Amino acid sequence: MTGVRLVVVGAGVVGLSTAVCIAESLPLCSVTLLAQQFSPDTTSDGAAGIAFAAPFPDIPLERQRRWFKDSFDHLLAIAQSQHSPDAGVILSSGWQIFKEVPATKEPYWSDLVIGFRAMTDRELKRFPDHKFGQAFTTVKCECSSYLPWLEERFRKAGGRVEQRRVSSLQALGNSFDLIVNCSGLGSKALVGDAGLYPVRGQVLKVEAPWLTHFIRDGDGKTYIYPGVHSVTIGGTRQEEDWRLHVDRGDTASILERCGRLEPSLKKAKVLAEWVGLRPSRRNPRVERERVLLQGRGVPVVHNYGHGGWGVTIAWGTALDALGLVRQCLKEMPQAKL
Repeated sequence: MTGVRLVVVGAGVVGLSTAVCIAESLPLCSVTLLAQQFSPDTTSDGAAGIAFAAPFPDIPLERQRRWFKDSFDHLLAIAQSQHSPDAGVILSSGWQIFKEVPATKEPYWSDLVIGFRAMTDRELKRFPDHKFGQAFTTVKCECSSYLPWLEERFRKAGGRVEQRRVSSLQALGNSFDLIVNCSGLGSKALVGDAGLYPVRGQVLKVEAPWLTHFIRDGDGKTYIYPGVHSVTIGGTRQEEDWRLHVDRGDTASILERCGRLEPSLKKAKVLAEWVGLRPSRRNPRVERERVLLQGRGVPVVHNYGHGGWGVTIAWGTALDALGLVRQCLKEMPQAKL
C-alpha cells in the first residue's frame, strides 16, 4: 500500500496492539501512533492484566471466542518465550470463586485457557462463604512492561510515535489517509460516543512474594493477582464515577475484603495505590465508517470500549481492526496493492 498515511490514535493496550499488528502486516504503509499519554500514564498501566472475560450481550459468541483465543495464544507464546521477562507476560494459576452457583458453570473461554475444571470440595473449604469455584491456568500481562515492549516492537516495524492531544478527527483529516481510533474513554469526546462511560477501578500493589495463585471473586469486585514484582489486590467497579484520586474508604474496603480471602495479606506491605477509569460500553466498538474530514471522505476504523477486558481481548480485536484496515485500503484508488 505505497504512500498510504495511516494513524492509530491511542497508546493503551488496545492502541499499541493495533499499531503493532498494522505496522508488521502492512510494511508499505506509513504508520504513526498518536496519543496524549503513553506508558506509564495510560489506563492500561494499572490493569491487573489477567486473561479471562465476561460475555458482551450483542456480539456473536464466536467472534468473542476468536478475540479471546487470538489474544490468549499471542500472550501464551510470549509467556513461553525468551521475551517473557521483558514483556512482563507470565503464566498464572488460581481460582475464581462464587457465593452462589453461577448459571453457566463453564464460560465460553473455558476450553481456551489451560486445565479448566470445577474446584473440589476440599479446595473450596478455604472459602467458606463460597459455594462453587473454577480452577485454571491463564496468562497475566504486566502492562508497565508490556506496553513499552510493544512500543519498541512497533518502532522496529517502522512505526513513528508522536505525543500530543487529538481534540478532533477533523484535525487529522489533512495529514492522514486512514484513521484507526483506539482512544478508549477519549472516544466519548473524540467521536461523540454517548454510549461510553467510565467504570472507576482502584487497586493496591502489595509486597507478598509468598502468594503465587490468583483468587478472584465471581462478582469481579474482589481479587488477588500475584505478578512479577508485586501482588495486585482490588478493587472497585464504580460506574459513571470520574474520580481519579485514591479513596481511603476504598483502600480500607479492599484490604478487608482481600484479607478475608487470603488472611496472610495482613502481613503484606502496601507499595502503591492506583486509580483508573475503564472505558466501558455495552459492547466494544470494532467497526469501520467513512467520515467527512476537511471536505473529503476518510475511512475510520474504530477499536475501543473494552471495559475491564482490554488486556484479555486486545490482540484479538487488533487483528479484527487490521482486517477492517485491509478492506479500507482495497477501496482506496491510490493504494497500490
